[in-house]
Amino acid sequence: MTKILVVEDESAIRSFIAVNLRRQGYDPVEAASGEEALAVMEQQQDIAVAILDVMLPGMDGFAVCRALRERFPAMGMVMLTAKGQEQDKVQGLQLGADDYVVKPFSPKELLARIESLLRRLERPTVELGSRQEASFTSGPFIMRPDQRKFYKDSREIELTPREFAIIKLFMENPKVALSRDDVLNSVWGKNYIGDLKTVDVNIRRIRQKIEDKPEDPKYIQSIWGYGYRWLGGD
Repeated sequence: MTKILVVEDESAIRSFIAVNLRRQGYDPVEAASGEEALAVMEQQQDIAVAILDVMLPGMDGFAVCRALRERFPAMGMVMLTAKGQEQDKVQGLQLGADDYVVKPFSPKELLARIESLLRRLERPTVELGSRQEASFTSGPFIMRPDQRKFYKDSREIELTPREFAIIKLFMENPKVALSRDDVLNSVWGKNYIGDLKTVDVNIRRIRQKIEDKPEDPKYIQSIWGYGYRWLGGD
């Protein structure tokens, strides 16, 4: 049974989320604070996804997100943000969150986001006879989907599940102009309710990890008013 960490200081909301997760066959693990969440993760490292409220007492959701991303880079994370707090969404994504849900939200929406994220967290292997999905090579980069590994100049670069999926999409479509909608639909799913800024924030974060000069990128080219193109240094 898939474990999902629910970090929310309001007991009514936390219980509401946990009950709905349990109804869908998940195993919710509750935490009322950021400090408690980190302690839980040290004891139960098989948790697949964390749902983090931004407004937590003491250690806030952003600090928890940063700490969890550093400690558990392959873990999925969904932030719960207040309605209209655009900066909260951007900051959460910049710190490593995979997605966000705006309060108030419906259980159906939250579950859809979790299910979409869990699909991305699965090991991306494809049956090719007896072989697993082939590696991708582009300039100084090598991606091994079966191992969920990404390298630049033989040095491994840690990526979140969303970042991994975005780069995989790029490397499968070298030098192709991909719109923000193309990226959003492929990586987040066609039923994703979020906005296109989610793509831009993730691209900025990827550039910080792979570009020699993120302010002057040469691997991921911006196409003004449209989207992005993967050059890969070829």
